[in-house]
Amino acid sequence: MFLITGATGGIGRRVVRLLRQREQSVRAFVRLTSRYSQLEHRGAEIFIGDLLEEKDIQKASRGVKYIISAHGSDSDALSLDYRANIELIDQAKANGVEHFVFISVLGADRGYEDAPVFKAKRAVERYLSASGLNYTILRPSGLASNLLPLVEQFRETGLYLLIGDRKNRTSIVSTDDLAKIVVDSVTVEGARNQILPVGGPEILLREDIPRIFGRIFNKQPVIINSPLFAIDGLQSALGLINPQIQKALGTYRTLLANEFFCTKDEIANLEAIYNFQLETLETFLRRYLTV
Repeated sequence: MFLITGATGGIGRRVVRLLRQREQSVRAFVRLTSRYSQLEHRGAEIFIGDLLEEKDIQKASRGVKYIISAHGSDSDALSLDYRANIELIDQAKANGVEHFVFISVLGADRGYEDAPVFKAKRAVERYLSASGLNYTILRPSGLASNLLPLVEQFRETGLYLLIGDRKNRTSIVSTDDLAKIVVDSVTVEGARNQILPVGGPEILLREDIPRIFGRIFNKQPVIINSPLFAIDGLQSALGLINPQIQKALGTYRTLLANEFFCTKDEIANLEAIYNFQLETLETFLRRYLTV
């Protein structure tokens, strides 16, 4: 039995789908207000609970062999990204879980002080590494699925908003490839007790993304390049009203201000460990858009 947190998210639902295709037993941890009917239709056991409640984590963790932590937060990093994962790890130890897969973030080890999510995930990485559990920690860069709403907007308008340095490098990973890596991590020997950066096979400039959109739709992209200080002003203003949103914008600004890419050697190592070739961003988008 696999326990999946964040089961209705972009990564989680793909993990559930893949596990069910392989006829594995899955328990999907979901919130009452989330859309989980598709998971239920695929044959997943639905556990309705709240990751902020230790008793729910304890109940959900009973009788599972593997735990995959795929949940995240935008504004409550301390409770969701940190405390919930610590409790999941403790329950994994108490219940003799055989393998724990944790979805972290590329750059978690860089010490970004204004990014609560990065700090929380790094603390969880350390706790899991010292837990005595068999684990795999995956640090993905940007997810290709996050670009699907943007590419649909581009289809309609030809416009692309790019905030910050357009020359910053990135290596966006196919979310389907990431799901396969997550699932395979519990059985692939080379992934055991490893911290692995996960990116796509190409190192792209951020300005390459709208150009890819343009190739797909045969349109010349109109790139609106907004300076990063626009986020700084918004963060300061919102901080007076809602400190939680201010913290979330701190993580968002960190993502915009820095480069997040995997080296060619890191990607070659990833492909060797998991024995498959990663797909490019353009291939992913064309497949989903059927263009």
